Amino acid sequence: MPSIGYLQVRAFASSARIPLANVAVSVQTPQGSLLAARLTNRSGMLDAPIPIEVPNRSAGLTPDTGVVPFTQVNLFARKEAYEQIESENIQIFPGVITTQNLPMIPLSEFPDAYDKSEIFNTPPQNL
Repeated sequence: MPSIGYLQVRAFASSARIPLANVAVSVQTPQGSLLAARLTNRSGMLDAPIPIEVPNRSAGLTPDTGVVPFTQVNLFARKEAYEQIESENIQIFPGVITTQNLPMIPLSEFPDAYDKSEIFNTPPQNL
């Protein structure tokens, strides 16, 4: 029986760490199915963490079973006048709130990067 894990984001202007409101965040499976779409609030966070179905906690209690005790998701963040962010392979564990920081770079710092995405890949846990 699947459990639930949660994903929260923290979006901020990268150099000043000022929270960014209205950052469009979409969360997808690695196969591209949309799980959630949200906007950040004035604190740069989602109003509530996104619930995501994950394997049961017991899947991670026995070593070498071949069962991965987390679910991987991809996150895409966009805000006008800021570089886009793609975070790949974010690991969501049962009963845990995973927080993904989104350091948004203003395009004024890199005017030629208007269509560029900053890509962050999370390496797998050594479990």
